Amino acid sequence: MSATAAALQSREEQILLREDSGGIATLTLNRPKHYNALSEELLAQLQSMLAAIAADESVRLVVIAGAGSAFCAGHDLKQMRANPRKAYYDKLFAQCSDVMMKVLQLPQPVIARVHGIATAAGCQLVAQCDLAVASDNARFAVSGINVGLFCSTPSVSLGRNVSRKEAMEMLLTGDFIDAATAQQRGLVNRVVPAQSLDDAIKALAEAIIRKSSVAVSTGKKMFYKQIEMGMAAAYEYAAEVMACNMMAEDVGEGIDAFMQKRPPQWKNK
Repeated sequence: MSATAAALQSREEQILLREDSGGIATLTLNRPKHYNALSEELLAQLQSMLAAIAADESVRLVVIAGAGSAFCAGHDLKQMRANPRKAYYDKLFAQCSDVMMKVLQLPQPVIARVHGIATAAGCQLVAQCDLAVASDNARFAVSGINVGLFCSTPSVSLGRNVSRKEAMEMLLTGDFIDAATAQQRGLVNRVVPAQSLDDAIKALAEAIIRKSSVAVSTGKKMFYKQIEMGMAAAYEYAAEVMACNMMAEDVGEGIDAFMQKRPPQWKNK
């Protein structure tokens, strides 16, 4: 076997791929024959990779994608049925919840690159990402109800993206919605032709990377914390964060650049 063939085979055997380019880390779920179902092994690799990226200052933005014909079909039902023990399920769902929280807690913004189907925990992953761009052939569902299982953990992120009644309709019927409906309901930001998906994600990513990394990471953390607060507490917290943000070198540079009508030269890239 040639070195090239060996490298390709090794890549095919990896269930999570990472590629870095221009400050963007792309994580690709690589179980295409299983529609990128979230096995416990894949969840473990996501946990490890997201923790590494959180500490990697060279990474400005993360894209989560799926190999093959789908984004992610949710949990690996075959693996779940092979382990019919509550202790196993407790561990599995806690592991999945930890992955979702790591996405939330990353200092870098995360964009879901969605094509094909995103169902159950796959739809949850889309909802958990900060942003989502979908191809026009993407479809979304929280379909556990069809096998007698209410998608409880997916409902956490889904219910924080779309209205309660829209979330409950999806959760109680298990019906698919198309990409245009997902955008209308707020589950994804943009819908583009399949052939334009990577270009659309690159344009969105580059628009964010051009901004100060301090402002972006500060803003992501602040946004999710304040949204769980009452309004008075949220304003108090936001005002404190904004005052601290004003002390950053990048803000002085940004204001000076604006007044001098020139592009800013960020200190923290």
